[in-house]
Amino acid sequence: MSSTVLVTGATGLLGRQVFNTFKHSGCLTVGQGYSRAAPPTILKADLEKKEDIKQILDDVKPQIVIHCAANRSPDLCDKNPEQARRVNVDATRTLAEETNNRGMFLLYISTDYVFPGTEGEAPYAANATTNPPNLYGQLKRDGELAVLEATKETGLGLVLRIPVLYGTAKDNSESAVNTLIDAVWKSQDKNAGVKMDDWSLRYPTNTEDVARVCRDIVIKYIKERGRLKEMPKILQFTSEDRMTKYQICEKLAEVLGLSLAGMVKQGNDPNAAVKRPYDTHLSTKELQDLGIDVRTMDFTAWWRKNLGAYRK
Repeated sequence: MSSTVLVTGATGLLGRQVFNTFKHSGCLTVGQGYSRAAPPTILKADLEKKEDIKQILDDVKPQIVIHCAANRSPDLCDKNPEQARRVNVDATRTLAEETNNRGMFLLYISTDYVFPGTEGEAPYAANATTNPPNLYGQLKRDGELAVLEATKETGLGLVLRIPVLYGTAKDNSESAVNTLIDAVWKSQDKNAGVKMDDWSLRYPTNTEDVARVCRDIVIKYIKERGRLKEMPKILQFTSEDRMTKYQICEKLAEVLGLSLAGMVKQGNDPNAAVKRPYDTHLSTKELQDLGIDVRTMDFTAWWRKNLGAYRK
C-alpha cells in the first residue's frame, strides 16, 4: 500500500503500534506527537492549536490520517474537563474539517464507553443508541459526531470503536491492563489490601490486532473510494475475551507464577466518582460484513511470551 499516512498520538500505546504497522506495510508513515516528538519521524504538533493541525497536514500531505491521540483516562477527564474537551472534541473537529477540506481520509479511534453498559444490553451494534456513563465517554461520543458531521458530504470520515487495550508498552501505566502487572506484584504482600474490581466485564484487546484492523479498513475503504458515501461510517472491533479486572490479575499472576494473597475483590461502587459501565461488549458485524478478519491473539499466550514465562 503506497500511501502517505499520518498517525496522531504516535508516541502512545496504540499510536506506536499503528505507526509501525503502516510503516511495515510499505506506507510513508509520519507520526504526530507533542512532549515525546522525535522529528523527522514523529513531528511535534499541539493538537489543541488549530494552526498546528493545519501546519502538520500541509507539511506531511497525507492521503490517510489515523487519529489515535486522545485523553483516554476517565479519571483525568473528570479532573480537567476543559482540557479533555479540547483534546477529545475540539481537536478532533478541527482535524476532521481540515482533512475533509483537503480530500484526506480520516479514521477516528473511539471507545466502547460511548455505550451505557447496562446489564443485559450487550453486545452493542454499531448503530445502537449511545448513552455514555461518564464524561470520557461523552467526549469521545462528541468526537464521533464531529467527524461524521464534518465528512457527511464526502464520506471521508470513519469511526472505529475499540475496548480497553493492552500491548507492548514503554511503561505499564500506558495501559489499564498492563498496569495490573504492578498490582499483581504489589499483592505479594498479603497485607497490601489491593482492591480490584470483580464486577465490570472487560474485553482486553491487543494493540497489534487493532493496528492490523486499522490497516485492513484503510485498504478496503481506499479501494472502494468511489463508494465511500454508501459504506458504513461506524465500525467496531474487540476481542471476545471476557474478564473482570480481578480475573485479568488472576491470569497475569498465573503467567508470573505468583499469588494474589494481598488482593481483595471489589464489587460495583454506585458512589464512585467516575461511573463505570457493567458490560460494553461491541458487535463486530460490520467489520465481518466487509470481509475484515476480526480474530484476535490469545491473551494468556501473548503475556507468556511478553513476560518471558513459559509453561513446560
